[in-house]
Amino acid sequence: MLGFEDDPQLIDLLPVERQQRLLQLLQALVTQPLSLHEHYRDDAEPVEFNLETLGWLHCPQQPQVQQAAARVLEFVLFYVGKYRLAANLHHDTTEASFAELQRQNAALQASEARYRELSAQLQTRVDEQVKVIEQAQQQLYETARLRSIGQLAAGVAHEINNPIGFIASNLRVAGDYLDELGAKLPDDPACAPLLKDFKDLLGESLSGTQRIAAIVTDLKTFSNIDQADFVPCDLNALIGTTCHLLQAESSQALHIELRLSEMPHLAGYPAKISQVFYNVLDNAVKALAGPGSIRVTSRLGGGGALEVIVEDNGCGIPAADLPRLFEPFFTTRPVGSGTGLGLSVARDTMTAHQGEILVHSRLGTGTRVTLRFLCR
Repeated sequence: MLGFEDDPQLIDLLPVERQQRLLQLLQALVTQPLSLHEHYRDDAEPVEFNLETLGWLHCPQQPQVQQAAARVLEFVLFYVGKYRLAANLHHDTTEASFAELQRQNAALQASEARYRELSAQLQTRVDEQVKVIEQAQQQLYETARLRSIGQLAAGVAHEINNPIGFIASNLRVAGDYLDELGAKLPDDPACAPLLKDFKDLLGESLSGTQRIAAIVTDLKTFSNIDQADFVPCDLNALIGTTCHLLQAESSQALHIELRLSEMPHLAGYPAKISQVFYNVLDNAVKALAGPGSIRVTSRLGGGGALEVIVEDNGCGIPAADLPRLFEPFFTTRPVGSGTGLGLSVARDTMTAHQGEILVHSRLGTGTRVTLRFLCR
C-alpha cells in the first residue's frame, strides 16, 4: 500500500471503473463529453495531485469548461488521496501493533518455557532431597535398631556371663566330686548305672553352658555398632557367627551347608557386615516353606573380589517383584511379618564397602544372593 513517500499514479487513486464513473458524473454536469488521458495533450487541461501531473482532461466541444472540470477532479483526488493515506497509515499501524504482539507473545512463550524448565529442575532437586532425607531416615532407623542389639548384647554379656561362669565351674567341680564319690562307694552293680547317668547329665549341662557362652560371644559381634574405623574382618568367621545366631533363634532345625574357602581379611565394619549376612540368611530361612536347605559359599571371585553366595531352594520371588527388592519398606511377606528394610540396608552397607549385592530368583525354584566385596 502507498505511504507518505510514494508518488501515486492516477490508477492508484482511482481504478479505471471509478474514473469512468466520475467522468460520467462530470459530463452530466457540463452536458459535454469529457475524456481523461494519461499522456500529454496540448489542448487538454492538466490534472495535478501533490504538484504532480497525473493526467489531462479534454473537452473537445467547449474547452473553456475543461479547466473547471479539471479542478473538480483534482478536488476529488485530493480527498481520495487523503482517505487512502489515512487507510494506509491505519494499516501500517495495525501491522506494527500485530507484529509487536507477536514478538511479545513469542517472548512470553519463551519465558513460560524457561519457567517450566526451571520448575522441572526444581522438582528434580526436591525429589533428590526427599530421597536423601528418606535414606537418612532409613539409616537412622537401622542404626537405632543395631544400637539396641548392641545394648542387648552388652546387657546379656554382663548379666549372663558371670552366672554361666559360676555354673560351668561348679559343674566341672561336681564332675570331680562324682569321680571321688564313685571311687569311695562299694562295688555295687546297682550304683554303676546311676553314676554313669549322673556323669552324663553333668556333661550335657556343661555342654549347654558352653553353648550359651558361644551365643553371647556371637551377640557381641553385633554390639560394635559405633565403630569409627574399618578393621580387618574374617568373613568366614562372621558367616559362622551369623549361622549360630540363626540356629539359636529358629524354632526348627536349620540345614545350612557351609562351603567356605580360605580368603584374606577384608577391611570393614564387622557388625554391619554381620547384619548383611543376617538379613540375607534370615530371608532365606523364611523362604523355606517346609523342609529345605540353605547353602553358603565363600570364594575368591574375579578381579580380586571376595564373594559370599547364599542359595536356598525355597519359594522364590515373582519376576514382577525383583526390580523393587531394594526399595525401602517393600516386602513380599504378609503385613506385620517384615519391615522391608533388610535388603535395602544390605545394599547400602555393601556400597559403603565398595561392593554390590546381586539377586537371582525364580518362583517355585529358589533364590541366589551374591555378595561381592572389593578388597581394600
